[in-house]
Amino acid sequence: MNGTPEPTGDRGPADTALGALLAQGAEELYEFAPCGYLSTLMDGTVVRINATLLRWLGLERDAVVGRTRFSELLTVGGRLYHETHFAPLLHMRGQASGIALEMRTFEGARLPVLVSSVVKHDSEGEPLLIHTNVFDATERRAYEEELLRRRKEAERARSEAEGAQAQAERAGAEAERARQQADTDRARLRNTLTVLQKALLPDVLPAVPGMEAASYYHPASPDRLSGDFYDLLHLEDTRWVFFLGDVRGKGPEAATLTSRARYALRAAALHVRDPAEALRTLNTVFLEGHTDEEEPRYCTVAFGTLEPGGDGGPARVRLASGGHPPALVLRADGRVDLLNTPGGMLVGALSDADFASAETILEPGDTLLLYTDGLTEARTGPRRDTLYGEDSLLAFAEEHAPSSPFEVITALTDLLRGFGEGLDDDTALLAFGVPASARIAEGRADTAR
Repeated sequence: MNGTPEPTGDRGPADTALGALLAQGAEELYEFAPCGYLSTLMDGTVVRINATLLRWLGLERDAVVGRTRFSELLTVGGRLYHETHFAPLLHMRGQASGIALEMRTFEGARLPVLVSSVVKHDSEGEPLLIHTNVFDATERRAYEEELLRRRKEAERARSEAEGAQAQAERAGAEAERARQQADTDRARLRNTLTVLQKALLPDVLPAVPGMEAASYYHPASPDRLSGDFYDLLHLEDTRWVFFLGDVRGKGPEAATLTSRARYALRAAALHVRDPAEALRTLNTVFLEGHTDEEEPRYCTVAFGTLEPGGDGGPARVRLASGGHPPALVLRADGRVDLLNTPGGMLVGALSDADFASAETILEPGDTLLLYTDGLTEARTGPRRDTLYGEDSLLAFAEEHAPSSPFEVITALTDLLRGFGEGLDDDTALLAFGVPASARIAEGRADTAR
């Protein structure tokens, strides 16, 4: 009978085999794609990861899936950025693209990557999973560093040429008198800035009974006001308050915000006992009267309470952080602990910002260290193109543990001086601890600038 022939029964198995082949190809494409893929629960727990990313990190699948959170695959600096910037952005927008992070391999090497994530929702609209792809940015990082080096060399050459031309044009007594006048004006400016800067920092730290306290402040330039601040003050017979922070920017505007932050925190300390509540008060102060046309005003702050044990006994520390680097605790037995406050957001960035808290006990011989990011962002290496970083600071602390507050501040002061021109940001340090012996039963405080 004429007409279109009917399909034969032999095509069924062929179609099934082709479908299986295509399915196998899709799985192989996922596993061995030229980029990394992983999926996590909303709390960051990895539930799926492809072979490419496992190979980059030198990890086994069984050691990662269901046992590791995405943030644990990052370096210390990467985790801090993930908690304070990347995760909040993903939570607000549902996606984040092209975020530069650093992952840590099994052997401890750093792997620069570009990360893009998107939140997957269920049928009810509730967030279910986070899908993430990871691109190896090693070659891009090297290319960017080379471009930056070439640019600096060109700027240096141009600056040297301009300086030589200006030098050739200066002559005679008039130029000398102008130079002397400029030196005089500069000296007056520096004296004025020094007086103003002292008003933003305590002249000396108060002595905490049964404890030691030490601090140091390094200005990046004598010609501009700093945005770093710290303080230690006594509230009650058994309770003390301390804080250390870094406001955005430099100069008079930063000094104004610094003064506002310092006095707002001192006032909040008199009325609230929860360190996180004090940061919420400062967040409100920063946002009051601010308009969209104005420059953003925000800062990172670590604020805490200290309850000395008396007679050299253990001291209780409660700490809240607003986007600030984690505090270090140098233990008497030589260990160094990170007092992490994950999720603490920048103060002044959002009206509903969340601030994380942590608590620890300082035993005799323990020292707690707070610092601003001028320390970890110091440029090192032959070409001053590598950041000192949180990992190097942690290693430094491990080499010096145990140390008293005065000893660790002295060691860090020498480290800062060794950076030379690589230290181009203001740096503030604050440390306190319980002495290993009763040699300072009445308390001891040291302040250096």
